[in-house]
Amino acid sequence: MTIQLDLARVSFAADLARHGDQPAVLIEDRVLTYRELANRVDDVAERLGPVRRLAVLAAANDLDSLVAYLAALSGGHPLILVPADKPAALGSILASYDPDVVMRSGTGEPVLEVRREGTAHQLHPELALLLSTSGSTGSPKLVRLSRENLQSNAGAIAEYLDIQPSDRAATTLPMSYCYGLSVINSHLLRGAGLVLTDLSVVDPCFWDLFREQRATTFAAVPYTFELLDRVGFAGMDLPGLRYVTQAGGRLDPSTAHRYRELGQRGGWDLFVMYGQTEATARMAYLPPQLAAENPGTIGIPVPGGAFRIDPVPGLEDGELVYTGPNVMLGYAECPGDLAAGRTSDELRTGDLARRHASGVYEVVGRRSRFVKIVGLRIDLGQVEKILAELGVPAASAGSDRGLVVAVEGDHDAALLGKVLAQKLGLPRGAVELHAVVSFPRLANGKVDYQAVLALARPNPEPEPQPAAPERSPAGPADVRTIFAEALECDDVKDTDTFVSLGGDSLSYVAASVRLEKALGHLPPDWHVTPIGELAPRPRAAGRGRRWFAPLETGILLRAAGIVLIIGTHAQLLHWPGMAHVLFAVAGYNFARFQLNGDRMPRLRRQLRSLGRIIVPSVAFIAVAYVLTDRYGPENLALLNSFVGPETWTTRWDFWFIEMLVYVLISVAALLAIPWAARAESRFPFAFALGLTAVGLLTRFEILNPPAPNPAPVLWLFALGWAVARARNLPRRLAVSAIAVLTVPSFFGDPYRDATILAGILLLTWLPAVPVLSCLHQLLGVLAASSLYAYVTHWLVYPGLAPVSPALAVAASLAAGVAYWALSMRAMGMAGRWVTAFRTRSASSRTPASPNTAVPA
Repeated sequence: MTIQLDLARVSFAADLARHGDQPAVLIEDRVLTYRELANRVDDVAERLGPVRRLAVLAAANDLDSLVAYLAALSGGHPLILVPADKPAALGSILASYDPDVVMRSGTGEPVLEVRREGTAHQLHPELALLLSTSGSTGSPKLVRLSRENLQSNAGAIAEYLDIQPSDRAATTLPMSYCYGLSVINSHLLRGAGLVLTDLSVVDPCFWDLFREQRATTFAAVPYTFELLDRVGFAGMDLPGLRYVTQAGGRLDPSTAHRYRELGQRGGWDLFVMYGQTEATARMAYLPPQLAAENPGTIGIPVPGGAFRIDPVPGLEDGELVYTGPNVMLGYAECPGDLAAGRTSDELRTGDLARRHASGVYEVVGRRSRFVKIVGLRIDLGQVEKILAELGVPAASAGSDRGLVVAVEGDHDAALLGKVLAQKLGLPRGAVELHAVVSFPRLANGKVDYQAVLALARPNPEPEPQPAAPERSPAGPADVRTIFAEALECDDVKDTDTFVSLGGDSLSYVAASVRLEKALGHLPPDWHVTPIGELAPRPRAAGRGRRWFAPLETGILLRAAGIVLIIGTHAQLLHWPGMAHVLFAVAGYNFARFQLNGDRMPRLRRQLRSLGRIIVPSVAFIAVAYVLTDRYGPENLALLNSFVGPETWTTRWDFWFIEMLVYVLISVAALLAIPWAARAESRFPFAFALGLTAVGLLTRFEILNPPAPNPAPVLWLFALGWAVARARNLPRRLAVSAIAVLTVPSFFGDPYRDATILAGILLLTWLPAVPVLSCLHQLLGVLAASSLYAYVTHWLVYPGLAPVSPALAVAASLAAGVAYWALSMRAMGMAGRWVTAFRTRSASSRTPASPNTAVPA
């Protein structure tokens, strides 16, 4: 066991005494030499015992915590560090890892709570320290660091900072934070002094102590510089200051430049650094001599480390990958992971970066700080930069439901929201701003983005809709009338079906709702059932009015979808994801109504259905193009996705229509190929799954379509198609499994992904949903007019939303219903005119009979 402890010891902690009487710890009332510090550390290490075991330390910036930390490292005991002022974090670690020893600060020496003799854990020989990643303090997910990690990174930092025994570092950051801990490690390695304090830089006592103890350096995060400005740092007399280090996030280049100039005048340097807990703190630094020519960069790798940049599909910049002896062993999420060896040989930082010709690296964004809103990839860091250029400090938490931005100070959040929405090309309802006195921050000084996200306004309950009057069931003649009116055709026979008459997803809603009213029920496969077989269901004797009746799930999803889409855009509520649910519904309806019959009649029916989408959409876009400056010729051609602007502007308003048209044209063209039509007819479910697999290539960015935006939707359309073909339990289970495996993480927002997944599962397992009977007609009208409401609402809600979001939604829906009714009438008249014209043409081409008089 002694051999094991010797092998696990961290050198800079075990060899403190070699620095002799050099000052090690400087506090308000005394100075401890390295020899004295080593004696205290040895005493606590002896109390920890000869058996290597798991310890946890509730650490503060005080002497007891420092001694306990060094005792664990010198004794070879793996140590979990948690902040002393976060009892919940300690409780979480105790519950998750059941450490053998708990250590806390006492009144002159550390307090050890020995929970058992010996250890209950298997501990890897290299394991030395376990830290939470930034912002996840108390999380059971910990970073496993080895003694080599600690020793090598402390050495690298000491080398590039040229730390001397005469240096004295003030502890401006928490010891439980990896950056603050690296200051301790690197100075102890070189025999330098620690001015140990938990005072803030805004406290005048801190600067008194700094001067009294002749401190030479302190560490800062970006927020620290805001505090330094408040306390008049530029005018302070700090004769001993040699350099300031900065990490913990990107420092604004103008702030960095200002402090570099201040340092030049004051005789000290500014070292901008870059790191992560997973790399034991530091991966890169920017030498002061390179700073002027390379502002905003992270510099070069630390000694012993190296970078490379791996491509990221769909992005111009690649991901920064680091290798070096300070890369963690891996993560731990449970006690069993403590026995694991190295599982990570490199660190994928998650940061997007580029390498300059001079050899320095620049981080340009965070891969996880991108969200997709209406298909557009939004860089949350860029959001903050846009507002910063306007002189507004901002913290953008964002999600795929929309942006949630906190702006610091007294600003007009409503006005800024409009400006930001215009610059990003997003619907106003997707941008939510909140003016705050100061940003919420974590213990390490970083912005608490989860707290910013929590500022989002809750979704209000939807307002109840007025009931529609109920009609009594009618006879077979009324069924023919329903089909004739819904499909704008005059000759309807009992042998016809909805599909044979040219019914599609646009007309089936109105037909199905009226049919359910007329028959008292909606038979399965009604759309392919001959009209003569659609008979009313007799009402049971004595049975009164039904309060609830089943409504087709597809109709309900279309009605709810358009309300939620417009409501989200008008900022009445926040419920994203329904547009993508409607793509699955579109595929579901395509399979039901567009895949019956022979190949060529089916193709003609598909083209007619496509025309019923394109004609009214383009007609309205043409009106909008003439009346406003929001759209361009590419919108009229539905080609904005190919030739429109890369950045999101109002010209992307009709992305849903464009994507739907592209998908419908593609599948119609595919099914026009004889072998494809035969394959679909012979293997309908397998064909749908194959199309889903092709779509998933774009969903996972294995293949990138030529259109730059928005997010791929073919796989959702195909998945809805597969739902329609899943006629038995195994197939429904298969479709559900595909949805469960592919939908989550599509947007990275669990709420949005959950909406899409729930919509697909509802479509799969519930062909109809019980809904208040009085709402059927209203929901049917909303569903039938959903496409038209989507097209028209872009010109309706913007002017009304600032006055009343509810009014904006109601007016948008009403405009959609009106345009739907007008379009149906116009297309019906056009259809009858074309039929009459063809009839006259056919008659004129018919040869005259012998008894027919012919003019001379």
